Amino acid sequence: MSTAPTTAWRRPAPSAAQIRADLWVGLAVTVLALFELTLAHSTGAFLLGPPPSAAEQVWWTVAVTAPLAVRRRWPAAVAVVISIAFVTGQARAVPLAQLPSGALFAALFTLGAWGADRRLAGRLRAGIIVAMFGWLALSLALRADQISAASFTDAAGPVPPVLAAVVNGVFYNVLFFGFAYYSGQTSWVAARRRHELREQAEQLRRSQVEARERAVMGERVRIARELHDVIAHHVSVMGVQAAACRRVFDRDRDKARTALAAIEETARTSVDELRRMLGVLRDPDAAAGAATPEDTAGIDQVSALVDRARDTGLRADLGVYGEPVPLPRSVSQAAYRIVQEAVTNVVKHAHATTLDVRIRYLARQLEIDVSDDGHGGVPAAGDGLGLIGMRERVAAHGGEVEAGPRPGSGFRVRARMPLPVEAAGRAA
Repeated sequence: MSTAPTTAWRRPAPSAAQIRADLWVGLAVTVLALFELTLAHSTGAFLLGPPPSAAEQVWWTVAVTAPLAVRRRWPAAVAVVISIAFVTGQARAVPLAQLPSGALFAALFTLGAWGADRRLAGRLRAGIIVAMFGWLALSLALRADQISAASFTDAAGPVPPVLAAVVNGVFYNVLFFGFAYYSGQTSWVAARRRHELREQAEQLRRSQVEARERAVMGERVRIARELHDVIAHHVSVMGVQAAACRRVFDRDRDKARTALAAIEETARTSVDELRRMLGVLRDPDAAAGAATPEDTAGIDQVSALVDRARDTGLRADLGVYGEPVPLPRSVSQAAYRIVQEAVTNVVKHAHATTLDVRIRYLARQLEIDVSDDGHGGVPAAGDGLGLIGMRERVAAHGGEVEAGPRPGSGFRVRARMPLPVEAAGRAA
């Protein structure tokens, strides 16, 4: 189990609750170990030889178990202290039974799970395990003259009893120390992975927040383009109609009244559409089901755009070629907005006298063609929201836009969008 890629990560220090839990665990284990020592004295079975005084036995028992009270605060120091106390206690023939052995296991486990310096933790655990096996070999060598086949009167297996006892002791210690090492390392890796999962969750949360912010910004840009398409067209038409009204006001009152009525209607329509668009900005949820200009305006209303352009004094013509077919709402809306933007540019920038709008239902495409006889230059805002909005609308439907001066004079906008399979079949 490699830890090389994660040596930079340090496990956080134990919490106050964990420190309190260690304190109580250390106290409980110490009390139970002393109780176990009392039971060992009661049995009179001292496998390591005659024990020292009772006070020394209590001392080494406490020395092995009490450091568990601070095992997660100072895991390296606790592992070293418990290991030294355990070996010294056995060397002094103190009957250290199950609980002191469990304390040694817990110390090695804690060092692997909580050691801040991973290199030191690994080397220290390896050193303790090697030292323990060295002590095992030394103790077997010192007592070799006390162990003989005669000590195993009931032995009946195929393996010599002395060899079986030695192998069993080594095998037990391999499992004991191996599991202590592995479980401690596994606990540390699990803690690191939990940390990584929390970091990934936080990154995901931040990414979601950023995505929502980008979506909001994108929606605001979209609404800004819609406002540009809607309001710029109406305001431009009103300006031209007001200029026409001023010029004929003294000579032809009827035409002036007609122009003023057109201005009034255009202003009312513009205000209504502006109110609906701002409603989307104020309360998107409440306005989600309401009709907006984008929902209601389609290719069937292009004639109204041409009529309003005609009211400004332009000689405006609308031609529809091919057999009109039902279009998806999105395609119909895109076509309307393209014509609206093109007509707005003609009224506002081109200083033209004629406007020609043509809609062609081809075999597999819908073509929008808007041209004029004006100056033929790109409008001042030609690279702004208007033409960008055109390109994006058409690109969203897999089409293309051509916008530029006509040969001689004038400006032309031509957009092609592929028809859906069903509509293309009917157009053919």
